[in-house]
Amino acid sequence: MSSYTPSGVCSKKISFDVKQDKLHNVSFESGCPGNLFGISQLVEGMDIYEAIKRLQGIKCGAKSTSCPDQLSKALVAYIEENNN
Repeated sequence: MSSYTPSGVCSKKISFDVKQDKLHNVSFESGCPGNLFGISQLVEGMDIYEAIKRLQGIKCGAKSTSCPDQLSKALVAYIEENNN
């Protein structure tokens, strides 16, 4: 399981698995439980590159980022670390 510490959002940690470039078991620590569980369910089994494309740049209110945007950053970091 990979983990990422987001910044600028209510969530404190994002955890996820990647198997054959597919996203699995996404979970967020803290934040808005219903919305984050919904996001986790929606991206389950999604190609990581597609998830990045869909989530990158989403903002939360006046913030310059959001939990979905931070998940996209976590996936970019995962790709860079694993040379995918």
